[in-house]
Amino acid sequence: MASTYAVKEALGGLNKDSFVTLLSKLIGESKHVQNNPPELIPEEDRIVRHVLDVLLPLSTVTGGGPLIVNHVTYHPNRGNLIVEYPGTEPDKVLSFVGMHMDVVTANPSDWDFDPFSLTIDGDKLRGRGTTDCLGHVALITELMKRLGEIKPKLKTTVVAVFIASEENSSITGVGVDALVKDGLLDKLKKGPLFWIDTADKQPCIGTGGMIPWKLHVTGKLFHSGLAHKAINPLELAMEAVKEMQLRFYKDFPPHPKEQVYGFATPSTMKPTQWTYPGGGINQIPKECTISGDVRLTPFYNITDVLKKLQEYVDDLNANIEKLDVRGPVSKYVLPDEGLSGRITISFDEALSGVACNLDSRGFHVLCKATEEAVGHVKPYSITGSLPLIRELQEEGFDVQTSGYGLMATYHAKNEYCLLSDMCQGYQVFASIICQLQD
Repeated sequence: MASTYAVKEALGGLNKDSFVTLLSKLIGESKHVQNNPPELIPEEDRIVRHVLDVLLPLSTVTGGGPLIVNHVTYHPNRGNLIVEYPGTEPDKVLSFVGMHMDVVTANPSDWDFDPFSLTIDGDKLRGRGTTDCLGHVALITELMKRLGEIKPKLKTTVVAVFIASEENSSITGVGVDALVKDGLLDKLKKGPLFWIDTADKQPCIGTGGMIPWKLHVTGKLFHSGLAHKAINPLELAMEAVKEMQLRFYKDFPPHPKEQVYGFATPSTMKPTQWTYPGGGINQIPKECTISGDVRLTPFYNITDVLKKLQEYVDDLNANIEKLDVRGPVSKYVLPDEGLSGRITISFDEALSGVACNLDSRGFHVLCKATEEAVGHVKPYSITGSLPLIRELQEEGFDVQTSGYGLMATYHAKNEYCLLSDMCQGYQVFASIICQLQD
């Protein structure tokens, strides 16, 4: 059995030229893997083909190497790819998962360079997907390629799972959810699962849940010069949201564990959008809608919050005349007409946050590898949401998360990553593999 030192030496550093060549091909497909149904449905197999071009020559399919490759497709042109480097002990497994092959949309007119082709500016690798997440697809491909080339005798099996459909969940049964349902990832429960889709080179140990909500408010349309005859839904909406926020922050205050995990913010409820049907400036409208989201640290339960938000609305409707008004003729009830303002709340699909297990070997191995490669380790948490990983954790996987793009360019225009960061990421992966041989 090869020594840990020998394996690490053999894995070496990232082959920069090979990595950039592959990444250039992947970014060249990014226009076709934008995920925003129904207009834009990605064809992840465009990415799969480039990965297979690199790995199949080192696979059992061609007889050229030890890699076991499984291309799993549930929807046409939307494949997932499972690549395995077999170890000698069946009960020892580590996996790199979450490198998704779809991207968020990009409008070329908003960018300073073409988002759909790779350009290089010194250390910067620029293009849609460089940070999230085609850069990681290329990085893990290079890692598996190197394993296939040097063929070290490892105790631990190394598995890479490149997934479809991470950026949008409106079409289900495409990506990792289907792989889990079919039991294709069950063996990954035998060791730590490293979800490679965050940023800034440090372990991300906590993420937030998200509840998208819409508050629809109905009043009474009337001329603004006769405001006493109207029920102004805009004023009612503002007061309702204020009251709901006050109750939310009382019921879901900062949790003591948020300090342990280093969350940048506690749970929040806030409006982010406002719509109304339109009309003249001298017209009080009949209705309006305020939309927003709840970002919830993982120490609170999504179901409890949904129940509370509905209770807030029910109580506001039952006591609508008690809400604060705005001025001497502002009112939400017109008794003579038998009219009252009305509030309804609805929710889009909610996501749960995740708190990684800080006692697991996977976490400690990731921290040590990060300190070795980056020079320091400082785990962090955010109330941004990562879909899918809470479900993996609940299924029994030891999920740890990290990534080597830049948070500042995540889902942003002019997206880029740094080649030097990706090189450090490769060193982290190599260290993880070596540590988990013991």
